[in-house]
Amino acid sequence: MSDFERTTTIPDEIAILPLLGTVAYPQTIVPLAVGQPESIRLIDDLMAGQRIVGLVALKNEEERPNPVTPEDFYQLGSAAVVHKLMKLPDGTLRVAMQVLERIEIVEIIQTEPYYRAKIRVVPDQIIESEELEVIALMRSIGTIASQIAPLIPQFPTELLNSVLSEEDPRRLAYLVASYARMSVTDRQAVLSEPSIKQKLLKLNEVLTRELNVLQIGQQIQSQVQDELGKSQREYVLREQLKAIRKELGETNEQEVEVDRLAEQIEAAGMSAEAHEQAMRELDRLRQMPAAAAEYSVIRSYLETLIALPWQKRSDDTIDVAQAAEILDADHYGLAEIKERILDYLAVRELRRKRSPERDPGRGAILCFVGPPGVGKTSLGRSIAKAMNREFVRLSLGGVHDEAEIRGHRRTYIGAMPGSLIQAIRRSGVNNPVVLLDEMDKLSSDHRGDPTSAMLEVLDPAQNANFRDHYLDVAWDLSPVMFIATANTLQTIPGPLRDRLEIIQLGSYTTREKYEIAQRYLVPEQREQHSLEQSEVEIQPDALLVAIEEYTREAGVRNLEQHIGTVMRKAARQVALGSATPIVVDPAKTREYLGKQRYFSEIHERTDRPGIVTGLVWTPVGGDIIFIEATKMTGRGNFALSGQLGDVMKESARAALSWVRAEGESYGIDPHFAQHFDLHVHVPAGAQPKDGPSAGIAMATALVSLLTGRALRDDVAMTGEITLRGKVLPIGGVREKVLAAHRAGIRTIILPQRNVADLDEIPAEVLAEMEFHGVEHVGQVIELALRKEPSEAPVSVPESAVMENLIPSDVEVLVH
Repeated sequence: MSDFERTTTIPDEIAILPLLGTVAYPQTIVPLAVGQPESIRLIDDLMAGQRIVGLVALKNEEERPNPVTPEDFYQLGSAAVVHKLMKLPDGTLRVAMQVLERIEIVEIIQTEPYYRAKIRVVPDQIIESEELEVIALMRSIGTIASQIAPLIPQFPTELLNSVLSEEDPRRLAYLVASYARMSVTDRQAVLSEPSIKQKLLKLNEVLTRELNVLQIGQQIQSQVQDELGKSQREYVLREQLKAIRKELGETNEQEVEVDRLAEQIEAAGMSAEAHEQAMRELDRLRQMPAAAAEYSVIRSYLETLIALPWQKRSDDTIDVAQAAEILDADHYGLAEIKERILDYLAVRELRRKRSPERDPGRGAILCFVGPPGVGKTSLGRSIAKAMNREFVRLSLGGVHDEAEIRGHRRTYIGAMPGSLIQAIRRSGVNNPVVLLDEMDKLSSDHRGDPTSAMLEVLDPAQNANFRDHYLDVAWDLSPVMFIATANTLQTIPGPLRDRLEIIQLGSYTTREKYEIAQRYLVPEQREQHSLEQSEVEIQPDALLVAIEEYTREAGVRNLEQHIGTVMRKAARQVALGSATPIVVDPAKTREYLGKQRYFSEIHERTDRPGIVTGLVWTPVGGDIIFIEATKMTGRGNFALSGQLGDVMKESARAALSWVRAEGESYGIDPHFAQHFDLHVHVPAGAQPKDGPSAGIAMATALVSLLTGRALRDDVAMTGEITLRGKVLPIGGVREKVLAAHRAGIRTIILPQRNVADLDEIPAEVLAEMEFHGVEHVGQVIELALRKEPSEAPVSVPESAVMENLIPSDVEVLVH
């Protein structure tokens, strides 16, 4: 303690000067900058008196409250005397305070123009019993300070010497606390500790933490310096190597390739994420020897990124009138389908013009559903042509691995992008029309479910950030227009089907097939076989022969193949030097195509009782089936065959139950089930069949068999039966009617509630056919069966009935 400190008496009442961001410790000199008006006046008044002031720290160390209240500063501070004073030109003061002793504010007695308070001196406690511990703490502080000094640039040597040479524990504590890096809260805690030992303990803790921080920082800095030094050294060596090779006239193919890839990456117009990923992979490639196994993998990945059309796109312009002309030129008929397509395109164009801020692609996804060969794929191509977009077809038939949609991760050997990204790359633009062909043929196995991946692809809310596993960067699919095709909706999962706008395409009539063949198929096949129009002429009757005798399909795919066969035969004749033009008439058509494949079997198959013509729907169009029933002596067994599904078996049982219950009114012996076995067969037996729509046909076949009345040879029927004989509606009316028309049937019996569906049938077919709507099986029997029996009805001798008054249970056998 200096002589000045010993002779200075601290009064009981002194002015209080709040300090921002610092704490004044006894036995130290504190430099202060005074700028507040009230603080400047306080210093001025001090210079006229004893010059002693109380220095207390503000609790908020970042911002000075205005005005300062007693709650804003600590109650424990230090008394200090003004040592030196300097006034600056701007009116502020620079003051050096010599701090004397700790004080505690007892009471505030003045608030204006500055605070004055009653105080009491609070000296530090020095306990003799703690002397050894205090000495140990002082040495520990000296050791830590010696370790900290080399870690801090420009650490004052005088400060370290003072710490190491100081013998007074109190002075050492305040000296170290003044220079240590602490918050105001920690500094105040050191001042508030009554015991010197506790102060030294606190400072040991603070200095140890600071030493650990400095050591970790030095390690980090050393690692960074090492990395920077290594990178700089490699850069310098690489540049020197380039200079040497250039001087020698040598070139490094790897560097040339890397530089080429770098230029292509910059020119590709990638997204920010993709560009960052590409540059990261390019840096890896630059540092990797060309012989490394991963070199080719990274190069292929970069070439894939570069090849994608990041900024290339087609001008999406839609002229609805022009689109209508294109659809009419490319397709015959399909009036309703064309109308729906034009409506769809008109909405997209209006959205693009009137709401440019909205994505025009955020609409429904068109899905063409129909039998093979009806023009689903060509409709998609026509839509792309009408929109002036690129067209690319993506076949989904047989896809059962999710990676085929999302791509393979690059960790696998032979990894590649998914088929969707590959299709976009082939198109050369980022907004093509992508035809998702055969969507109903998707399947799943242990490698994942592709339909789940398609949910993201077709969802406008998600596909803007589609992430292919191979690319591992987001790709925007929202500009892409997706069109799906399918033969049936039954195998498409519900969530995926909900994202599609379904457009049904039905079977073609004979007239439509003829027009399509004349307008499109014959010219296309003639061109494919390098024949001139003057060299081959196919007569209209020849086309009808090919349609009626050699095809029985919903579309025109087989017809196109047969026309191709005719063209090949004609081309052979031309090549042999035959006289032209070669006229293909019906006889020559049969000669070229071989034996007739389809015959009208209606009269031959229904000329005896128990045979009925039914109508069915399949994914490849409608068709006719023959339901055959026969009887034999037995005990009432009932057999079914023909690969029937559960629903069709139940329809047969329901038909049999109705016949047993109501047959007596149609002249059927009520005891026939006790003495005869019945067998119902549905050819062809190799094809699985199911569904309820053959119910009335099975009931009619049983009635025909048991009454001996044969079916009219021009009648076919479809409808579901109940146990009460009610006829319920069914689906696929258009396909079934067109199949009957192709087979030469001109009378159709169908449920009354399906009569409204006949508006889907082409007018030329309706004009040639007769339709009967029915509500009960009795109506079907009256319309379908001939009036006179051609065979004797089933009868049971009275003696046989008397022998077995209690009928046995009917056992149903299903084969």
